Amino acid sequence: MTRRVRIPDKEYAVRAANAAKLAREMGLDVLIVNSTESDYGNARYFSGFWPVFERFGVAINAQTGEAALMVGPESRYFAQDSARIDKIFVLREYRESADPQYPELVPDTFHTALEAIGVTGKKLRIGVASYLDTTVVIMQGIRDAFPEAEIIRADEIMVRLRSIKSPAEIACLKEGYRIAELATKAVIDEIRPGMTELQMVGVAQRIIYENGAEYEGLPMYVFSEASTRHAISRSGYRKFSKGDIVQLNLSSKIDGYSASVGLPIVLGKLEGRRREVVLFGLEAHKWTEKQLKAGVNAADIARAFYDYFQRHGFGENFVYGPLHGTGLCEVEAPWVETQSDYSLKPGMCFQVDTFVSTKEFGARWEKGIAITDTGYEVLSGPIGTLYELNF
Repeated sequence: MTRRVRIPDKEYAVRAANAAKLAREMGLDVLIVNSTESDYGNARYFSGFWPVFERFGVAINAQTGEAALMVGPESRYFAQDSARIDKIFVLREYRESADPQYPELVPDTFHTALEAIGVTGKKLRIGVASYLDTTVVIMQGIRDAFPEAEIIRADEIMVRLRSIKSPAEIACLKEGYRIAELATKAVIDEIRPGMTELQMVGVAQRIIYENGAEYEGLPMYVFSEASTRHAISRSGYRKFSKGDIVQLNLSSKIDGYSASVGLPIVLGKLEGRRREVVLFGLEAHKWTEKQLKAGVNAADIARAFYDYFQRHGFGENFVYGPLHGTGLCEVEAPWVETQSDYSLKPGMCFQVDTFVSTKEFGARWEKGIAITDTGYEVLSGPIGTLYELNF
């Protein structure tokens, strides 16, 4: 049996220690990181846990790096069986959106969770990360537990930690891309006019699970014709016809790490302006790759990318910048945009995501890369073939 690709247990303790160091630099006593089922990245980064329905969080002592996992009332045993962190507490604040009150529950509290990792006192400086994923109920629970505390937004800590990937993280991404490529090949082999977008999603899902994925890396994109102009969307019941442009963005998740491969295919021959648009996207994709190396300013790449669209007459087809971070979420910080004030560093992982959209259709070329000391490494197979299928 092939050895399973995953993050080793010891890496979780290292992550908590690194977070504690950054928390100390911010003058914090404790860092509380919250996540949801759909955007689990920050709390899973420290715990290896991924709930169903409920929210969850991790508290880290800024002095010692000791960590505790906080889950909702129905996740107690699930967390005990699967989390990569020993201290687990059940808090009503992390309950699901149906808002059950669990009147018979005797819950843990933020006080008991923090005391278990050695954080005591009233006038604490509490850093809260994942502000967007911290519900009003969770934030109010923290305020009620520590009314004299100063609460500081600490998202920057998570961006700094997650921006640079370890060898184990990159290995998980590579395995995810390998499986996503198998799914892409299967869809190209099996797609036919008269089938629906969702049927092809089913083909892709079968392949990723048969080959070791824990889940989809993102909702599988199989769009056709008008829906290909959607930057974000969901597949539907539309039946393919001969001549259709079909956008594939197929993905798989390995130990939380999401890998996606995207390319347009054509159910026939692509001609005229439609061909020009799709192939321009491919050329812009290749252009982006040539800019990638450590030390390059992200904003400089983004500005030159936008200029590339303008110079070639595709300015009105521009949607967003050339790259975005990837890892525990297929789209995560940092983005590469015209206001991005940072330089590329070894260990950063990005999706080279080249999307060209018109009023009638769109096309996206996408793959994963890792910045290295000497340039970059492509984490998936090369993107560059326009598949024009004959039936």
